Amino acid sequence: MSQIARLKITLDHVRPPIWRRIEVPIDLTLEDLHLVIQVAMGWDNCHLYAFRTPAGSWSSTDPHFGMPDAGSAERTTLAQLRRQGGARKFAYIYDFGDDWEHTVQMEAVIPREPDTLYPRLLKAKGACPPEDVGGPWGYAEYLEVIGDPQHKLHNELVEWRGPGFDPTVVNEAEIRARLDGLARLRPPRRAKSQATRAT
Repeated sequence: MSQIARLKITLDHVRPPIWRRIEVPIDLTLEDLHLVIQVAMGWDNCHLYAFRTPAGSWSSTDPHFGMPDAGSAERTTLAQLRRQGGARKFAYIYDFGDDWEHTVQMEAVIPREPDTLYPRLLKAKGACPPEDVGGPWGYAEYLEVIGDPQHKLHNELVEWRGPGFDPTVVNEAEIRARLDGLARLRPPRRAKSQATRAT
């Protein structure tokens, strides 16, 4: 039985705060951790990604969805990343155009609870920004515009994303249901071999 890592994932450079606290098997591959983060945060998984530590970077080996100079996310586990990075904190970057930077803090490593489905969400705060909004700076502008009915771009941006976006509201029940579905449809995979460390 694998151990469980409790992670706090914080989206950097945004206000109001956006973070998720989740638990995942520590032998989860980074490719699967990427998918878990996508679901937990609320992203659409339609852009490139990477995990980064001072020791290097890891990404998909898919030529359309990865970084050529990075180590393999499919062949590296969270436990290996922790060992190779030498720290309990690392970065997850999503969408190299908008550059959404997340800080992933490993808060604890604990025994797996019997009859518990992992990954699981413990707590969430803040709504996920819309995809392709322009990164943290574009998101700040988006919030300013939709909050000002007199702004010349107000109607355009409300029509683009839809009305009623509240940056403080997050649907934890929906995230939990999606994580449960991910766990059932895509059981966690162990890495087949040690990844080559990116330089």
